Amino acid sequence: MLTIHHLGVSQSDRIVWLMEELGLPYELVWYDRGPDGLQPPEYVRLHPASTAPVVEDDGRVLSESAAILEYICHRHGGGRFTVPTSAPNYYDYAYFMHFNNNVQGIFFAKLALPADATGPTADRVRSFIKRREDGYYGYLNERLGASPYLAGPEFTCADIMVTFNLTELPLFGGRAVADLPNVQKYVERIGARPAYQKAMAIAGPGAKRPA
Repeated sequence: MLTIHHLGVSQSDRIVWLMEELGLPYELVWYDRGPDGLQPPEYVRLHPASTAPVVEDDGRVLSESAAILEYICHRHGGGRFTVPTSAPNYYDYAYFMHFNNNVQGIFFAKLALPADATGPTADRVRSFIKRREDGYYGYLNERLGASPYLAGPEFTCADIMVTFNLTELPLFGGRAVADLPNVQKYVERIGARPAYQKAMAIAGPGAKRPA
């Protein structure tokens, strides 16, 4: 049985969501963040990358959300929620599977720039961040005005990857989506999925370690 090492309030809830969508059994091992908001030492030791999520399967330890989602779908899910390379919408699937890293790169750049930083360099960095962030979210809103899901008419792992940025990243200071009507409707559509609701109750940002 696949083991999900779940760090509270983290991207590892994506894996729980996928397993619920697939209807596959899993073991959930919960880890609370330390007083500093960071991973506890026992979580850091799970994988050399020291990032969440982390899963164990057949004696192997795997990290990185996109890699884990693809691995589970192909290894245990018969390819469900993925798009074959021969499909015309594979382009969109591949792009949005990795869209998450671009958006989070901008998020961390904003965190790294002191709010009181002044001068030409700070101004250039702010301008760059705003242009990139506006571009990414504008394109996302445009895409969701043309398609119900990011890779086309069907729900895929690309949707699991991107939803975190829209629903949970704002909790940490990420960009809100209230001004993006197509994105808002998409978030509502995702939120109505039973597997998503169950996963968030088990491992979402408001969930607590099981007693």
